[in-house]
Amino acid sequence: MEVIFWIGLVVIIYTYLGYPILLFLIVSIKRKIAPSSKVYFKNDELPSITFLVACFNEAEILKDKIENTLQLDYPLDKLKIYFVTDGSTDNSAEIIYQYPNIKLFHLNERKGKNAAVNRVMKYVETSIVVFSDANTFLNQQALKMLVRHFKDIHVGAVAGEKRVIQSNEENAAGSGEGAYWKYESKLKAWDSELKTVVGAAGELFSIRTNLYEEVPTGVLIEDFRLSMEIVEKGLRVVYEPEAYAMETSSLSMEEENKRKVRISAGGLIEVIHFTHLLNVFKYGWLSFQYVSHRMLRWTLAPLCLLIVFISSIYLCFNGSFLFIEFAVLQFIFYLVALVGYLLRNSKTRSGLLFVPYYFLFMNVSVYQGLLMLMQKKQTQVWEKALRKSHVQEV
Repeated sequence: MEVIFWIGLVVIIYTYLGYPILLFLIVSIKRKIAPSSKVYFKNDELPSITFLVACFNEAEILKDKIENTLQLDYPLDKLKIYFVTDGSTDNSAEIIYQYPNIKLFHLNERKGKNAAVNRVMKYVETSIVVFSDANTFLNQQALKMLVRHFKDIHVGAVAGEKRVIQSNEENAAGSGEGAYWKYESKLKAWDSELKTVVGAAGELFSIRTNLYEEVPTGVLIEDFRLSMEIVEKGLRVVYEPEAYAMETSSLSMEEENKRKVRISAGGLIEVIHFTHLLNVFKYGWLSFQYVSHRMLRWTLAPLCLLIVFISSIYLCFNGSFLFIEFAVLQFIFYLVALVGYLLRNSKTRSGLLFVPYYFLFMNVSVYQGLLMLMQKKQTQVWEKALRKSHVQEV
């Protein structure tokens, strides 16, 4: 039982703290012994690109998204803008028709985002395509910052940064999601420096068009599937923090739960699909990054939280003071998480209050995602999570 406890504890610590520390140390050494030499397109060399936005019933925010898109700094003669509104039942299509610079794709039937994007990609003629969500707003230089990396022939895709818009006071959804993405963004930056990003965020993501493969029905996190298919070909997914997509947090933890459970279910599907990436002799650093950054989060880490808790309680009865301490520390942690749960819809300036709760919430979502898969409740279409109103000033 002690062996099980220590193995579980090591997995948890490594997944959330050990890997970031180890990754930082490796990257720091790499900077000294093998400084990177980045190759960028100059402004007069920028290639033609297609900016593709998939929407579903986004009429409430669509005008703001379009205005933001039209203000992006990129040569107009090299930029094509595609919006797809398949299945939308509001007046999204009518709004887009008002903008002659935007090409609209619309079918009345709703088959999900994957099917909509697969359909429209057949009409993309440019060498680069940039994906963005309808509820995200980009900084003015985002497209140039992304596309400049494609000068390097070893770059197959470029991922932008996701930033969560926050006010001075936030509830658990805002504080938790904001803290998570700051942590995740730092990991992505270091992953990119080491070798490649392992999983891009769909809010802002660009690829070479000829590398796009149709996303099959049943894939729930298409951005991860696309980016990993590119890196397993030996190309890199680069991280560009100067190209960022801003969006508000989920309206509540109940709404955030919709996203996290689906993402967790999707992650489990991808773990099965990319089992071959465990072959470290073939994939080298990619295997190390994939297992450390992704696979453990979606499999062993949530399981080990339960194992460590149960085993530490069991070991308390043998009179070991060490395991009594471990049990007490866990009870304190979960008690703080419970307080965060009870106050989840309250707003506070101290987001640290919600960190234990959000951490536990993410891991419980993996169990819920597994249950969704076992009950075969996942579909290619899903109910989007409601988000707070966008503050245009930011």
